[in-house]
Amino acid sequence: MPAPDFGSAPLGHLARSRNGEPAFLNAHHLEAAGRLLTLFERSRLRARTTMNYGPRVERGRSGQTDDIGDMALDARRQLSELYGALPRDCADVVIDVCGYEKGLQDIERERGWPRRSAKLVLRIGLDALAVRFGLTASAIGQDAADTRSWLSEGARPAEFG
Repeated sequence: MPAPDFGSAPLGHLARSRNGEPAFLNAHHLEAAGRLLTLFERSRLRARTTMNYGPRVERGRSGQTDDIGDMALDARRQLSELYGALPRDCADVVIDVCGYEKGLQDIERERGWPRRSAKLVLRIGLDALAVRFGLTASAIGQDAADTRSWLSEGARPAEFG
């Protein structure tokens, strides 16, 4: 699945450098936000805006419909784990911005926060989320990886050293 394009969303604006200043969000922040958005879309937590004309499957005697699949249940479980792993305010802001696509000013107004505070909380939350996904700002690895071969040292051709 391709990475989401956050071009016009609040994340896209924060990921662009302006006037020679470095961007507020880095590539690993956007990757973490994209993974969260993918989970959010799979979980089907957003309200539907269109009518579903598909058949309704009844379940047992309760009369409730079985509209959610295994993929959505698994995504909701993963979101719940992520939500529990992040600091509370950070998790709320990350879900609001990445999942529900709320603006930062709306979040600040709803919570009664000072201006630009949601931006900082979002960055802290995306940092924690990136760590949770194993993402960093730069690739880290061995300086020189050992050469592996299925051939013994004596049977290896000379050009492969």
